[in-house]
Amino acid sequence: MAPSARYYEPRGRQPQKLTARARQAIGQVKRWVPHRALIFVADSSYAGLELLAWCQRLPVTLITPLRLDAALFALAPKPRPGQNGRPRLKGAALPKLAARLQNRKPPWQHLWVHWYGQGKRRLEVTTGTAVWYHAGQVPGPIRWVLGRHPLGRFEPQALLSSDPRQSAREIVELFTRRWQVEVAFEETRAHLGVETQRQWNSKAIQRATPVLLGLFSIVTLMAHHLQQHVPGALRVRVWAWYAKCQVSFSDALARVRAHLWRAGICLSAVPPDSRKPRRTLASHFAELLCYAQ
Repeated sequence: MAPSARYYEPRGRQPQKLTARARQAIGQVKRWVPHRALIFVADSSYAGLELLAWCQRLPVTLITPLRLDAALFALAPKPRPGQNGRPRLKGAALPKLAARLQNRKPPWQHLWVHWYGQGKRRLEVTTGTAVWYHAGQVPGPIRWVLGRHPLGRFEPQALLSSDPRQSAREIVELFTRRWQVEVAFEETRAHLGVETQRQWNSKAIQRATPVLLGLFSIVTLMAHHLQQHVPGALRVRVWAWYAKCQVSFSDALARVRAHLWRAGICLSAVPPDSRKPRRTLASHFAELLCYAQ
C-alpha cells in the first residue's frame, strides 16, 4: 500500500523505498512484542543487504528469495593471535547457485515439505551457510537453500534466511505460507472490491482499503463460527467446469450473507392482490444473490 513514484513527482519528493517501509513495519511489530521470536517472510522486492543487516541487528528473522547469481562468500576466518589490521569481512568466493544446479556433486537431500496448501510434496534441496556481500553494503551471514523438483515441474528457486541456524525444511515451509497472504489479497480484489474504489479524495481511499481488508477478516471469522456451531452451514459450491473439494472465500461470503439475511424472504400472511413467488422460489433467488459479485 505504498504510493507509486508518480504520486511523488508533482510533490517534489523522492519515493520511499519498499525496504524502508518494511523497516518501519518490522520495527513497530518488534516494539509491540519485544520478547517474541519474530519471523518475517517477503518476496524478492525485499531481498536487500541493508534490510537484511538491519533485521539481524534488531534481531528478527527475514526469509526472502535469493538470486541465483548472488555473490556468496565463505564465512570470514577468525583473526590469528597477534594479527594486525582490520578483521576480514568475508572468506573465499563460493560457486554461484546457478552453477550448483548443473553440478551433480552437491549433497542433494530429498525432503517432504508442505507446499502452498496442496499437501506435502517431495523436493530436492541443498543448503549451506555463506556471507552475502556487495560493494558498499554491510555483509550479512545467511543460510541459503536451493530447491528443485525431482521431475522438473517448476523452476528451481533459492531462498535465504537471516538466521543461519534455521534448517532447510523450516525455511521452505515458512516461505510457502506466503501463499495465504497472496490468496487473501486476490480474494479481496475479486469479491470485496479492493483497489477498485472510485473516490476522488485520497483520504477516502486510505480509509476504504483498511475497512475492506478488515471485512475480509470479519467474514472469515463468521464463517469459521458458523462451521463450528451450525452443522452443514458451509457448503462447497461445485460447477460443471470447476471441481473443488475445499471451501473457498466465495462460499464463506455466501454463507455469511445467507446467515445475515436469515436464509429467506418474509412473505405476507394476508393474500395480497398481486401474486408473489413461492417460498422455494424466493429461497432460490436468495441463494443466487448470495453469490452475486
